[in-house]
Parts: sequence; C-alpha cells; structure tokens
Amino acid sequence: MKVVETELPGVLVVEPNVFGDRRGWFLETWRAERYVEYGIGPEFVQANCSQSSRGVLRGLHYQWPEPQGKLVWVSTGSVFDVAVDIRPCSDTFGQWTGMKLDGDSHRQLWIPEGFAHGFQVLSESATFNYLCTRPYRGEYDAAIAWNDPDIGIEWPLEPTGISQKDARAPVMADVPPDRLPS
Repeated sequence: MKVVETELPGVLVVEPNVFGDRRGWFLETWRAERYVEYGIGPEFVQANCSQSSRGVLRGLHYQWPEPQGKLVWVSTGSVFDVAVDIRPCSDTFGQWTGMKLDGDSHRQLWIPEGFAHGFQVLSESATFNYLCTRPYRGEYDAAIAWNDPDIGIEWPLEPTGISQKDARAPVMADVPPDRLPS
C-alpha cells in the first residue's frame, strides 16, 4: 500500500495494493496494523455506504463536538472528493483539497477529525463508502455551504441534486467559533 500526503496536514491518499488476474481483483479496504502506521484509525465504529446519481453533491459535512475521522472510497463509479480544514487554529484553516476517487483506481482518502467533507458524483452513478471513527449523532450534525466563496471549491459539474440541509448550510464565516474544532 502506498500513502501520499496532500497539501493539508493529516489528509492522506491511500493507494491499496490490488491483486488481479483473469477472474477479477482483490484488495484490502482496511487492515488496522497497516493503516495505523500512518495515523489512520485507530478504530472505526461505524460503516456507511451511499449511492448517488451524476451531479449530486453531498457536503460539506462535519460533526461537532464529537468529530469523526473518515476513511472514504468509491466502489463503483467516480466522484470528486473534497476535504476542508475547519480548525480555526490551523495554518491551513479554510483551505481545501480535492481529488477524483473511483472504483477503478481504488484510491481512498483519509479525512481526520477537524475537517469538513463533501463529494460530487462524476459518473452516471456512484457507490460511496465511509468508515467512521465515531458514530453519527444527529444532534452534532453540521454543514458548511458547499459553495462558500471564501473556501472557493472548484466543483467540476453544476450540481443536479443538493439536500435541503446542504442548501441551507451557512458559510464558514457565519459558523459560531464554538461550533468548529479547536
């Protein structure tokens, strides 16, 4: 497995070893002893899977005061995946990184606590997987506007589907400081 740092400290791209032959392929999507070496984990308590159509945009989501670390990947289709540093004390506060994740490359993205996350589907449909370090808690659910001009994410497509929650999300400048990770 190869692990590559992004421009945001702690956000990592994981390129797992894929073993293929005429029958198909096999890969490990998670193996604690290997991933923990890179600070990924330490343990996951919830697994999620979503399916979305082309152009659907989900995010930018985070949870506070019980933030989640997320290991994410796409099993079918392709997405543009984004992590945004929302830690006010960080040197990279408000900065984002984005990359294509797809079922062909099998790349994963590790998004540690303190980052908001979102993605947009590039293919006709995509199946998106998450391993989370803390369980989802509705009362801690939060979002930042996907189109916050101060963050300036360059989404590849005009969104064709956005939830009401995401459409109403505030820009980061309007999020009270006590609702962001310290």
